[in-house]
Amino acid sequence: MPLRAKVASSVSRTAAALSRAAGRGDGSVIGGWIGLKIDPDLLAHLSAGRAIALISGTNGKTTTTRLSAAAVGKLGTVATNSFGANMPTGHTSALAKAGSTPYAVLEVDEHYLPEVLEATEPHVVALLNLSRDQLDRAKEVSMMAQLWRSALVRYPELRVVANADDPMVVWAATPPEKRSGTLNTPVVTWFSAGQRWHDDSWVCPECGSPIERAQDQWWCTGCWLRRPQPQWVVEDDGVLDPSGAWHKVVLQLPGRVNLGNAATALAVAAEFGVRPADAVSRLGGVASVAGRYAQVVRAGRNIRLLLAKNPASWLEAFDMAEHAPTLLSINARDPDGLDTSWLFDVDFSPLRGRQVLITGDRAYDLAVRLDVNEVPFQHVKTFSEAVSAVPPGRLEVIANYTAFQDIRAELDRVN
Repeated sequence: MPLRAKVASSVSRTAAALSRAAGRGDGSVIGGWIGLKIDPDLLAHLSAGRAIALISGTNGKTTTTRLSAAAVGKLGTVATNSFGANMPTGHTSALAKAGSTPYAVLEVDEHYLPEVLEATEPHVVALLNLSRDQLDRAKEVSMMAQLWRSALVRYPELRVVANADDPMVVWAATPPEKRSGTLNTPVVTWFSAGQRWHDDSWVCPECGSPIERAQDQWWCTGCWLRRPQPQWVVEDDGVLDPSGAWHKVVLQLPGRVNLGNAATALAVAAEFGVRPADAVSRLGGVASVAGRYAQVVRAGRNIRLLLAKNPASWLEAFDMAEHAPTLLSINARDPDGLDTSWLFDVDFSPLRGRQVLITGDRAYDLAVRLDVNEVPFQHVKTFSEAVSAVPPGRLEVIANYTAFQDIRAELDRVN
């Protein structure tokens, strides 16, 4: 690297270490921020010489990144932003901290994908899904799909692993020459993990016609856009690879959605030459992802933490949660988005019949929504009060970003 980049990288590592030592955070943002101030091209310099995978989408980025890094790790040391700092500052900090590694797997905020594509020149990019998220400050789903499409068209040889079940992703990922005929193309590998949330893709982004669905298929009623044939498919408790071989997947992470994340990770690893049989055994070693799915025992309660930030992820969280007492916590601070009206897009009826508690800065917004769905609840002011209010046994906790971090901090204080 140029001398300026070497100095910036060294300062980045030092700043991140000082942040951790001072208890001001994990340093995954401040280190990159300072490094980029010294050398605006630092991310590009740090990326040079590495085979890089980028993982982007509205939901599942952090988990899929962790699983993909584990799978690619079969080949050698992998740099990754494991704490979820998914903007260029986080990528810069992660690569600087890792030093010289042959591989990197980076989670990328969907808004920053074009910028990070240009800086890192990745070997492969995985596109997971697109759904509404923090609409008070973020783009509508169709605008995000257009952003991706405009970026990807500049890299015609880029390897893409994309979700065949999401019409917005298929539209964004399909190369221009394929948009009037078959959707199968050498540079796009399609995976199918199922898509339970459909409410952001009823209208075709190409022509505005309705999108129809039947079983696992979907198609536009007015143009060429339709579900492509996937090469990687979730089937029962395993994954079918492009050769037709089935691989049983044993995860410590709950829910069918994580089986889909595992399928994506296997497809990403295959782009680096990792055989599915070698990769699948490494996925079971991932037990917790930045605190998500972590289980902690307190006062005879087995507490499991689940992060949910938008309607699609709350739907999956209900699927993961056991039929047990459940604490819901909602804040509306800057990282969460300030608008809580999205709560009315969530169907809370799966919570009927279990003990439900609510807390957080915007607990009353949640109370109104639960009342509309006829879900009885109890309001608690603190996490400790919630633990005391449920009998010994399982307590499921579902929270959005800052509420999730508040509860993690409370559990750490008890430690």
